[in-house]
Amino acid sequence: MSVTEMFSYIQAFLSADQEIREDIRKVVQVLEQTAREILTLLQSVHQPSGFKEIPIPSKCAKAKELFCTVRMHLGELKNKFPVEQYYRFHEHWRFVLQRLAFLAAFVVYLESASLVTRDEVAQILGIEVVREKGFHLDVEDYLAGVLIMASELSRLAVNSVTAGDYGRPLRISNFINELDSGFRLLNLKNDPLRKRYDGLKYDVKKIEEVVYDLSIRGLTKEQEAGGDK
Repeated sequence: MSVTEMFSYIQAFLSADQEIREDIRKVVQVLEQTAREILTLLQSVHQPSGFKEIPIPSKCAKAKELFCTVRMHLGELKNKFPVEQYYRFHEHWRFVLQRLAFLAAFVVYLESASLVTRDEVAQILGIEVVREKGFHLDVEDYLAGVLIMASELSRLAVNSVTAGDYGRPLRISNFINELDSGFRLLNLKNDPLRKRYDGLKYDVKKIEEVVYDLSIRGLTKEQEAGGDK
């Protein structure tokens, strides 16, 4: 093979690779837009009227409808590249997949006050858990999504007080403390993930301050006497 032929072959390879990446970017852009729509919908729970005018279950139901669109586009995405090259192109969808994992986790928490499992997130997104089966939810992307949710819950704890819901911060505090205990069992080697985990410590502290403020004002006792709202 001559030098010219060799570089022509390389150019053909680069062109094909670029075409794949461009196709992936187009689908990812649509996924990012849908993720923004879901987030905008769920952000209303932070408003003082969010607990009263439109029930949280209604917001979660609408979010689930949008996840149908997510599943459709993820189905398109996994057909844009050879299945064995998942991690070669992973950076293109890593951020949006973490964002979608967060949104799925947030919906599940709002519905049941429980931590979504990796399997459940994968099911909501219509993708696999096992790497060998193809397009899957990487465990670090799942954990990143859970940590983003923790930050969202710390914000919700503050805004719940504004809305007059004094029981929710207590429940969020218990949940976040359990979550923090779970993450302490992990030996995180991924630098971005470890930095996100460092943020969880501030979330724990922020929520503890909210609960402490409620307790010194006697609002936690009132909540216990009146029952959860």
